[in-house]
Amino acid sequence: MMKTLFLQPPSFDGFDGGAGSRYQARREIRSFWYPTWLAQPAALVPNSRLIDAPPAGIKLDAILPLAKDYELLIIHTSTPSFASDARVAAAMKDENPHLRIGFVGAKVAVEPAESLAAAPAIDFVARNEFDFTIQEIAEGLPFDKVDGISYRDAAGGFTHNRDRAILEDMDRLPFVTEVYKRDLKIENYFIGYLKHPYVSLYTGRGCKSRCTFCLWPQTVGGHRYRVRSPGHVAEEIALAKRYFPQAREFFFDDDTFTDNLPRAEAIAKELGRLGVTWSCNAKANVPRETLKVLRDNGLRLLLVGYESGNQQILHNIKKGMRIEVAKRFTKDCHELGITIHGTFILGLPGETKETIEETIRFATEINPHTIQVSLAAPYPGTFLHKQAVENGWLDAAHAELIDEHGVQIAPLNYPHLSHSEIFDSVEVFYKRFYFRAGKIASIVNEMVRSPQMMKRRLREGIEFFHFLRERQMAS
Repeated sequence: MMKTLFLQPPSFDGFDGGAGSRYQARREIRSFWYPTWLAQPAALVPNSRLIDAPPAGIKLDAILPLAKDYELLIIHTSTPSFASDARVAAAMKDENPHLRIGFVGAKVAVEPAESLAAAPAIDFVARNEFDFTIQEIAEGLPFDKVDGISYRDAAGGFTHNRDRAILEDMDRLPFVTEVYKRDLKIENYFIGYLKHPYVSLYTGRGCKSRCTFCLWPQTVGGHRYRVRSPGHVAEEIALAKRYFPQAREFFFDDDTFTDNLPRAEAIAKELGRLGVTWSCNAKANVPRETLKVLRDNGLRLLLVGYESGNQQILHNIKKGMRIEVAKRFTKDCHELGITIHGTFILGLPGETKETIEETIRFATEINPHTIQVSLAAPYPGTFLHKQAVENGWLDAAHAELIDEHGVQIAPLNYPHLSHSEIFDSVEVFYKRFYFRAGKIASIVNEMVRSPQMMKRRLREGIEFFHFLRERQMAS
């Protein structure tokens, strides 16, 4: 077995490029998702090590000396961070010319040849799901025998092996919590709407929805929801509860945990017996009866992608959601005491000044506890990217999706709506949503009830206003 280092490289200060992150960028407030997609293969490779540099504050000069200690380096990358990650790979190769370097992630899954050409230090990239791909390479299997990789051959060209068969038995995957315990400090991971410290993991992969902008189902996970058994999930949560008694919440990062309602209820009942607080991603169409079962068994919060308050835009992006259904679902959650963190996207196809206003009004009407407003990001491999290129909505200057500080930009523009108009609307949205008497009162009340929450919200408030200042300078 090759001595293997798994690395989420250092990047922009505060950059959340982790393999669980859906938008690789600096956040409005300091936030970090777990590197779950790296932890999974790391759990398959004995005596490996996982370094998640950004949340740990580890800089490149501290990582470079490790190059001589390892035979195989696996780096997770993304479209926004690829150029920076390629520089890290080159520096590691300079330290140890014999070090084999592989890149994983959606970026290289959909652009294997382009990635290899752009970064000479990379020996191979793994396409699609890569857990057992990396295990086989670490075991010393020759590149030409490993399904699912593209690699630099002896002639200097690129060889693309056949695709790896998609993983069907998800219970074959070992627990990522073993790697978390070994290599990570859970206190380094912050998400504004989750209790701190939290632990996140996946109970399945894939999403049956066809949202045109969504990265993972179109590049790595697929559109079939392949799942772990409820008992397997409960066993890992029980282990995580023992490993991390300080954890105040567990989050299931499946694209849509509620895609399979009977299974969601079965897992909830297992979690209820364990007495844990948990949250998950959900579509805004979960029946009230299911919501009640989930709540009665420890569910605290749902992360819900509303995206837009305009029905035509939802049709344009193939969201498969009706506004009236989302309203009824949200009302049910409010009445049942389930907290909602709502996410919205500005700049999607069909966006106008009027639809932006409509979405802001919709958000204030349904009133989730907290929100995240993102800019439409056409990641390579998504249908949105294909649309953007074909229609001239995306130009080369905005293709990396972030600015020089790692902050998300507005990459798309339309004849009737410019980059700057879309970019500036994010600040308007946040101010209109949060600077309301009722919302301010609810946040103050939350802070008064908990000294810990008061300290946290004050810190987040300072970070948020600093973020707004940076955006104003960028515009």
